[in-house]
Amino acid sequence: MFFPFRDDNPHTTTPFVNYGLIAACVLVFLWEVSTGERGQQGITYVFGLIPARLFGSAAPEPGLPEIAPWLTIFTSMFLHGGWMHLLGNMLYLWIFGDNLEHSLGHTRYLVFYLLCGIAAAFAQSMSAPTSEIPMVGASGAISGVLGAYLVLHPKANIRVFVFLIIITTINLPAYIVLGGWFVMQLISSAQVSAGEAGVAFLAHIGGFIAGAVLVFFFRRREVAVFQPAHSQAFAVERKPYRRGSVPDTGGTRRGPWS
Repeated sequence: MFFPFRDDNPHTTTPFVNYGLIAACVLVFLWEVSTGERGQQGITYVFGLIPARLFGSAAPEPGLPEIAPWLTIFTSMFLHGGWMHLLGNMLYLWIFGDNLEHSLGHTRYLVFYLLCGIAAAFAQSMSAPTSEIPMVGASGAISGVLGAYLVLHPKANIRVFVFLIIITTINLPAYIVLGGWFVMQLISSAQVSAGEAGVAFLAHIGGFIAGAVLVFFFRRREVAVFQPAHSQAFAVERKPYRRGSVPDTGGTRRGPWS
């Protein structure tokens, strides 16, 4: 089991758009939480994407405000179902979004992000067009970021925590981290029905493919695809210090009262 926390790619621009997307998702979620359980449920049904409403086969929930179904494609991208859902999405956006914004430019990155979210929404919705289960989360759009990152930086090293017998960190190439993630989405999507409540795996797949294709059209001209790594792959960092041990100072060994 591993847990990514940063990559090795340098960038020279401040990712204002990426910061803004993260801030927007966090602020919207705090608003959701502040309304209580019933309020959150209402927000989900009003602003979440419901395929049956999008395609006109279901009416809005009685007693709740109504917005245009097409607009929920965008509003749903900023809603999340819980703290873990939010934190997981924001971690991946934080790690991979800054480099992609640098490679695309601020405006094109925002357009790219929204287009990937749209592609993800339709990938999931068209697989179950009569579903009345709301879809929420930035996962589809962020999947597009991951797909684009893999095209631009397949050999970039992602620093991950590895949880085996001990906890250590290791550099894993993006094609292992992101390629493995995509394969897991394919496997998981084959094991669940598209209309079931739960993780929208087809949205992840649709967003990832859209990102991998769109990046060829959105990247700046001077930005190459399939760029090399900036550090050594599979480099392992082990912490020599263990709880209860005393680091060696290299001097003469003394007793505890010296």
